[in-house]
Amino acid sequence: MDPRHCGFVVASLALIALPSLACESKSTATPSAVGCGTDNGAQLAACVSTERYTTDLTFVAQPRPPLSAHWQAVQDLCANRFTELGYQVERQQYATGVNVTGQRVNAGGSKHVLVSAHYDHISNCAGADDNATGVAALLEAARVLSTANIVGTLTLACWDEEERGLLGSSAYAARALAAGTPITVAVSYEMLGYRTEAANSQQLPSGFGLLFADATAQIAKNNNRGDFIAVIADDSASAFADHFATQAAALGLNTVVGKVPSALKSSSQLAALRRSDHASFWDRNYPAVMLTDTAEFRNPHYHCTGGPDVPADLDHAFTSKIIGATVAAVASTLSAP
Repeated sequence: MDPRHCGFVVASLALIALPSLACESKSTATPSAVGCGTDNGAQLAACVSTERYTTDLTFVAQPRPPLSAHWQAVQDLCANRFTELGYQVERQQYATGVNVTGQRVNAGGSKHVLVSAHYDHISNCAGADDNATGVAALLEAARVLSTANIVGTLTLACWDEEERGLLGSSAYAARALAAGTPITVAVSYEMLGYRTEAANSQQLPSGFGLLFADATAQIAKNNNRGDFIAVIADDSASAFADHFATQAAALGLNTVVGKVPSALKSSSQLAALRRSDHASFWDRNYPAVMLTDTAEFRNPHYHCTGGPDVPADLDHAFTSKIIGATVAAVASTLSAP
């Protein structure tokens, strides 16, 4: 969005009672980190910096309930980083919170990919896995893709108030639907860092085997080890899920893919698979994918219930591969015809 038109857009959207907007001009400063100017998936994946990711992870991983000082600091980190990397930045102020988005519109394509993570967490818990991993991964993906040779629209988003019921992503998705904004696929990062090769470390939600028999058999064949990233997609997001799995395999990253029939994606019976921001898009019939280490079904420190959720317990090389597969899949989706 051209910042000169921000006032017009705000006034126009106000007429249809959409959440308020705050536009920020694109920075003219030299970015603190350069992107990777290619459309080659393998090269983009190789450009991912584990060091940059872990630096951001360490910063984000402190208690950050909404309206706290560190909540504000992480919100500012998202806005400042997107600006430094050349994205057009918006702080979407809705009724109870603030989302931060960075957008890059490229000529030559009509597809729109959204990659996101929630930046809020609960009180008295550092939330390293939940969801500092997602935020740090998002920022590194933003860097790698900032100069990639892609077409169409790429949006990065830091959601607020996921822990309060997906409020931030729901406000954004509702506004997008009201405005008729097309979204090819919305990708949600939800806990990316906990990996273990211990047998029987992976649990499954009740009824998972009935819907995903092949995935359940795959996990069982691997002695129920929690060493994979779960890819949960509705039918309309199958193409992106397949792109991600292909790129992950090239990086040696284990995946378990679960494709939810469109008729069931809003069902309360799948509550365990709807607990992150992708569900806000499912509910409005946008294709969406959740990438997750499966939270408490693997990580005993989820929400600090079994101990502190800190960076030292996480596998940073594992998350770096997830970032690599993501940027490669995004480039594949937004490649020129």
